[in-house]
Amino acid sequence: MNKIENLKIGLAELKSNKLRTALTMLGIVFGVGAVIAMLSIGEGARQETLEQIELMGTNNIIVNQKDIKTEAKGNDKSRATFSPGLNVRDAQAIKDLNPFIDDFTYQKELPNTVIYKSEIIQTKIIGTTDSYVSIYNSQLDKGTFFKKHHVDEFANVCVIGPGVKQKLFKFEDPIGKEIKIGTTWFKVLGLVASKNVSSSGNQAVGTRDFNNEIYIPYTTLAYKMSLSEEEQQTMMFAGGMRFSIRGGIFGGDQGDVVDRSSVSQITFKIQKDHPVDKAGDLISRQLLRRHYGSEDYEIVIPEALLAQRQKTQKIFNIVMGAIAGISLLVGGIGIMNIMLANILERTKEIGIRRAIGATRNDVLSQFLYEAMVISILGGLLGVFVGFILTSLITTYAEWRTIITPFSIILAFVVSVMIGIGFGSYPAKKAADKDPIESLRYE
Repeated sequence: MNKIENLKIGLAELKSNKLRTALTMLGIVFGVGAVIAMLSIGEGARQETLEQIELMGTNNIIVNQKDIKTEAKGNDKSRATFSPGLNVRDAQAIKDLNPFIDDFTYQKELPNTVIYKSEIIQTKIIGTTDSYVSIYNSQLDKGTFFKKHHVDEFANVCVIGPGVKQKLFKFEDPIGKEIKIGTTWFKVLGLVASKNVSSSGNQAVGTRDFNNEIYIPYTTLAYKMSLSEEEQQTMMFAGGMRFSIRGGIFGGDQGDVVDRSSVSQITFKIQKDHPVDKAGDLISRQLLRRHYGSEDYEIVIPEALLAQRQKTQKIFNIVMGAIAGISLLVGGIGIMNIMLANILERTKEIGIRRAIGATRNDVLSQFLYEAMVISILGGLLGVFVGFILTSLITTYAEWRTIITPFSIILAFVVSVMIGIGFGSYPAKKAADKDPIESLRYE
C-alpha cells in the first residue's frame, strides 16, 4: 500500500462517520483557534506598548512633577515646603552640567475651553518650547511648529492635534485661522500628524493623547493664560511697556510674588552613545540636591520601561499560550479515544487485511494517516476559527489584536504533531493485533 492509497482509505473511513469525525475534530479546531487568538492578543499588546514607548522617545528621560506636600510628614514636609518644585531653572541647570544631554524641552499643562465659530470643546493646552517637535519626533501634517522667537515674544500662536482639528474645523483648513482658548485668541500655525495612541496604551505606559492637544509657546501659557485678567493688563500695558520678568518671577499690583517658571514636565534627550539609565541616576541626584532633598518629582525612562513591559509581556504570552495549548491537548486526547474505539469496531477488518497480505506497517500507516487527516483538517478549520475569534475580540472587547504568520504556523504545526503523537498509540495497537484473533472477533 502506498501513501496515496492509505490517504484515500483514511478519507473514505472518516467520510463514512461524518458526525464522529466532526466531534473528534472539535477539540483541535477550538484549540488551534484559541492559540491563534491568545497569541494575537499578546502581539497586539506588545506592538501597542512599543508604539506608546516610541511616542515618548526611547532615548529620552522624562521628569514629571509630583505633589507630595499634602502627603509628606515631619522632615519630608519641611523639605517639601522649601523645595521650589519642578521649574525651568532645573532644566537649564541640568543641561549646563551634563554634556551627554543633546537637548531638552519643558511643558506646562492647562485644561481649557476652545472655541471656533459655533464649535466649543474642552481639551488640554500644552505650553512648551520650539524643541518639542525634534525631541518627541513629531511630524506636521500642515503648516509649521512655532519658533524660538514666538516663545521669546509671548506670541499668541498655536499648533493643534488632528483630533482637535476634526472637532473644530471638520473639513476646513485650519492653517491661518484664529481660535479662542479661554479668553485669548490664537492663530493656528500648524497641524500635527496623527499618532497611534489608544486608551489602553496610555494606561499601560503613562503616555498622553497627543492627538487631542493644542500646543502654544510656554511663555504665553505661563505669563498670560495663567494670570488673572487684571495681571495681564498690568503686565501688557503699564506705562505702555511690559514688566520685566526675570527667572520666571512676576510681581503683581498687590506686591505678591508669583513663580511663573514652574512646569509639569521636563524632557531631556540623551546622546545615543550614552547609557540612558546612568544619565537618569545623575539627573535624579542633581534634582534631589536642587530640591533640598525633597523627591517632588518622578523620573520616567522609556527605555527601561520598554524592557520591563517586554519582560512582562513575554510571561503573559507564555501563560496565555499554555492555557490555549490545553485545548489542543484535550483535542489530542479526543483523537486517541475515538481512534481506540474505531480500532475496536474494525478489529475484524484488521484481521481480513492482514490475512490477504497487509503488513503491520500497512495497518500502522493506515490508522496513523486517519489521525493525521483529522488533525490537519481540524488545524485548517481552527485557523479559520482563530480569525473569527480574533475579529470578535477586537470588535467587542476593543482590544488591539495582530495575527502573525508565526502564530498560524505554530498552532497548525502543533495540531498536526498532536494528531501524530496521540494517533501513534492506537495505530500501533491496531498493528500489533493478532490476525487470527482479529478474524474471530465479533
